[in-house]
Amino acid sequence: MIMPPENTPQGFLAVPAENRASKPDPMRKPNLNSSPADGLPGLERERAWVTIDLNALAYNVESLQRWVGPRVELMAVVKADAYGHGAIATAKTVLAAGATRLAVATLEEGIELRQADIDAPILVLGLLQNLVQMQIAVDYDLELTLCTLDQVERLAGAATGSDRPLKVHLNIDTGMSRLGVPWQEARSLVQGVYAQPTLELASIYSHFATADESDSLWANRQHQRFEQAIAQIKSLLKSLDRPLPPLHMGNSAAILNNRIFHYDWVRPGLALYGLCPAEFLSDRLPLKPVLSVHARVAQIRTIHPGEGVSYGHRFVAQRPTQVATVSIGYADGIPRRLSGQLSVIFNDQLIPQIGTITMDQLLLDVTDAPDLRVGNMVTLLGTGQYSENLAISAQDWADTLGTISWEILSGFRHRLPRVILPAT
Repeated sequence: MIMPPENTPQGFLAVPAENRASKPDPMRKPNLNSSPADGLPGLERERAWVTIDLNALAYNVESLQRWVGPRVELMAVVKADAYGHGAIATAKTVLAAGATRLAVATLEEGIELRQADIDAPILVLGLLQNLVQMQIAVDYDLELTLCTLDQVERLAGAATGSDRPLKVHLNIDTGMSRLGVPWQEARSLVQGVYAQPTLELASIYSHFATADESDSLWANRQHQRFEQAIAQIKSLLKSLDRPLPPLHMGNSAAILNNRIFHYDWVRPGLALYGLCPAEFLSDRLPLKPVLSVHARVAQIRTIHPGEGVSYGHRFVAQRPTQVATVSIGYADGIPRRLSGQLSVIFNDQLIPQIGTITMDQLLLDVTDAPDLRVGNMVTLLGTGQYSENLAISAQDWADTLGTISWEILSGFRHRLPRVILPAT
């Protein structure tokens, strides 16, 4: 038995020196993507956590590659911390499974991957306007999105003095009306790029606004506009004796919707993580969810008829009710708007959540789950312990809330440790 030192306050247990965390280095920059439980072995599953199944992720990459065929490359979209799955582990897994390049939204996301020794091509999908940011991107060998003519000179200036040209990817706006050069003006931007020896046109792309809708009118219109822009660019490149760079337009929905949208590369996002972007596409390709969410029961109490629970007493017991407190809440990414509409899984049984979801806890009616004990794990997203037929998905939550599964996945906060199940 370990005895505490004499000066240990009464009621406190001393931690052996070899198990103590080292003092933080005041000069070390904090890792904003880490969880408080990171670096504390054994504590990752003590409260609540997210499990990431890298075998499922690799399966999805391989399935998508078979779907598009060997001549089409996968640019895996790992922005927003890989949709909440952890950018570094996700990036390494998708590249090992067959993806050839990555896409992020911000400069900082690209730098994070480079600092993790990932050397695959990385496209920053967001628009950089600041010269200093552009120069940093050059230093980290990141590839940048080009949307406007006035960007060309700044990008060329940022690459001046570099031992390699800066690779830029022309984003053509065909109907998303978000980023990109209008499709009628794309030819002039290409001409501007080839006038700058420090720039290299690495690809030309566009983005669908409605590929996840069964009505293909606008998707087809965007595709036609892209084709018209490319025809004009081909004419220019022929006069310059330059080859046409790779083309890409297909997000997850477009990949599954129509093979004519595939081109040279595709940009899967949601499908990588095992979710289908639209119900009408759900039978096209079997996918495996990569992320599951779990938490432990902290306390169980009995309340009497007429007693309420949580803020606002939105649930009032109609019978003697066993109430379990679970250590996860809206600060972890469980939407408060799901209050009273959520269920969790315990031993292949659905258990209803009751009352208002709070910042750090939620409550369950476990009256009909007599086997549940303090310390037991419940599953908020994922499958049953013994049967995969019982499952709760991010899409289920999204349907309840009238939103999209992308928002659900990217909402899980970094204080939830990521427990990684490695690919085998």
